[in-house]
Amino acid sequence: MKRLGVDVGGTFTDLIYVDDVAGTVLVHKLPTTPADPSQGTIAGIRELTETAGTDPGALDQVFHGTTIATNIVIEHNGATVGMITTEGYRDILHIARHKKPFNFSNYQDLPWQRYPLVRRRHRLTVPERMTKEGTALVPLDEERAREQVLRLRDAGVDAVAVCFLFSFLNPEHERRVAEIVREEFPEAFLSVSSEVLPQYREYERFSTVCLNAYVGPRVASYVGRLQSELTALGVRTGLHLMTSASGVATPEAAVARPVNLLMSGPVAGVVGGIWAGKQAGYDNVITLDVGGTSADIGLAQEGRLRMKHLLDTKVGPYQAMIPMVDVDTIGAGGGSIAYVDEGGIFRVGPRSAGAEPGPACYDKGGIEPTATDAMVNLGWLPAGDFLGGGMALRADLARTAFEDGPANALGMTVEEASMGAVQILTHSMVQSIEENSVRKGFDPRDFALVAEGGAGPLFAAEIALEVGTPYVLVPPYPGVTAAMGLLATDMVYEYVTTTYQRLSALDAPALQRSFEELEEQARVQLEEDGVPADRILIQRIAECRYLGQGYELRVDAEPGMIDSDWAARLRSDFDDIHEREYSRRFEDADVEIPNVRVRGIGLMPPLETPEVDHGGRASDDALRREGEAWFRVDGQLRQVATRYYDRAALRAGNRIEGPAIVLQYDSTTVVPPGISAHVDRFGNILIEVGASSEARALAETAEVGR
Repeated sequence: MKRLGVDVGGTFTDLIYVDDVAGTVLVHKLPTTPADPSQGTIAGIRELTETAGTDPGALDQVFHGTTIATNIVIEHNGATVGMITTEGYRDILHIARHKKPFNFSNYQDLPWQRYPLVRRRHRLTVPERMTKEGTALVPLDEERAREQVLRLRDAGVDAVAVCFLFSFLNPEHERRVAEIVREEFPEAFLSVSSEVLPQYREYERFSTVCLNAYVGPRVASYVGRLQSELTALGVRTGLHLMTSASGVATPEAAVARPVNLLMSGPVAGVVGGIWAGKQAGYDNVITLDVGGTSADIGLAQEGRLRMKHLLDTKVGPYQAMIPMVDVDTIGAGGGSIAYVDEGGIFRVGPRSAGAEPGPACYDKGGIEPTATDAMVNLGWLPAGDFLGGGMALRADLARTAFEDGPANALGMTVEEASMGAVQILTHSMVQSIEENSVRKGFDPRDFALVAEGGAGPLFAAEIALEVGTPYVLVPPYPGVTAAMGLLATDMVYEYVTTTYQRLSALDAPALQRSFEELEEQARVQLEEDGVPADRILIQRIAECRYLGQGYELRVDAEPGMIDSDWAARLRSDFDDIHEREYSRRFEDADVEIPNVRVRGIGLMPPLETPEVDHGGRASDDALRREGEAWFRVDGQLRQVATRYYDRAALRAGNRIEGPAIVLQYDSTTVVPPGISAHVDRFGNILIEVGASSEARALAETAEVGR
């Protein structure tokens, strides 16, 4: 099977090609084309298949991770959306949860009001009302609904969101209004809450459905254009797009619910990191995916993805109540700009030079100093070896950028300012890792740090020294691990409905029907996608909380008939999960089940990578040259003798002693002084941070501090 994964980032588009039969793995990187990301995607597919000596038409699978939906939300350049809602509830989107970002500040923006998903003049109401039991209290005024649809059409909106109260219990009124929209305004993108998110919590539901409408037209246009270009290229297989829930969806499913593509790109990096960790024998991993614009941090214990609580799944300032892998994104990457602010503080990021104009050393017109320029100045990124020598860097421009910028402003040498920029970014990533591990009850010393992205392996060893992870795992192709994650995932759809059940008075037949209806939806969708029956896996999830609580936890529920034994096992599992999350369990309290979910999984063929040739401990055959680079040694910044290795020439069993820099096409790995590394049988570089004298000294200092 020939598979290809494409991950479009803010600076580079990463591609990986895997031929399972021939055992071939090829990677490719090229600058992202911000004006139309599909251009870079198509160019990359054409170039990579040509390198592989095959035709695009021979590809069996094409997977795609994209940030297009996320960028639309962050940049506030989505569609003009109209909304039709229940009379009297026009301003739910404006009021939100009546919370301010800063509790005690009288002078602050409320971003969901400053940048509304739907302007007030386009939020229209109709007489109708469902009760909390799902019965019609006020019948739908169809004539008024038709008038409002025509008003939105005449106002020139691009998309229409239909959100009524309690439609998750009875969608009859929403369905009728949707029919009217299709009759009177067929060209509009339509987002209906009972189809997109049939779940309680009005504000979060309204926000999610309007987000779906906000990103819908541009996402539909992008996906359609990409499909057409793939067809013109000769690609016969269907396109699969990564979703925020860690699965992939068909173009038709992605266009119907584009809100599920939010955070598509970062999630692929976490999935790829988990796959790389399992392959190397590490089930507990912290993933660090550092690209040109941002750093994405995720955590997986025992190889399992952590999902965000549905009230924490924000994108920008907007609530998006969709299943989303717990991944934290911060503005720290190779393109992060270093500057001195008005108060004289040295800062790096979150503003990035991006793909255009890029860092100063790219010689594309950029003049501001970036993290990439800093690493060129320190000798970590040799000017002639970037992208395997395919892109020459201007070391003189990198030096000038820092000389005229932070170095001059702070009275430092260029090397001191460059190391300062690296340390500031390192600290930002350390803080994020601690927030996602220590503050959530996980000890980083029990995890391996998987370094991904073009810049991840440059920072990883220094970060591991700070957070205490004993090993850094650098996969064979770290710069395209997110693209590899696309090939390692399955097709996943998740369906939800609100149930309002209590275990003390469980209506087992009703709960059984709810699960079975969702299971049928999942099964039908996977069959439409062409997944054979023996590759379909159905999982049940119950969202549980103690009586009186306002937030739920996800609990895996057993398949089969629901009875008292089933309820007892669910109760026990929920108590355990609650205790692990909050250090408390309340076995005397009743348990509520507000929502149930079903995950429909189409199992993809497992991704296998070949083992590398075995060599001895000596790595001399991979030594490209010896030179000098700048590192902190015994607290002092020094220029020290450094060995530069060719990653492609390393063999299983080879050992590397720091300071060393390992060069390859898609990334660069730094092994600091006093730290050792070795290559495992799959070609992963394992940096042994926990065994270094510096790590032991830091641990002893921490013990003294405690």
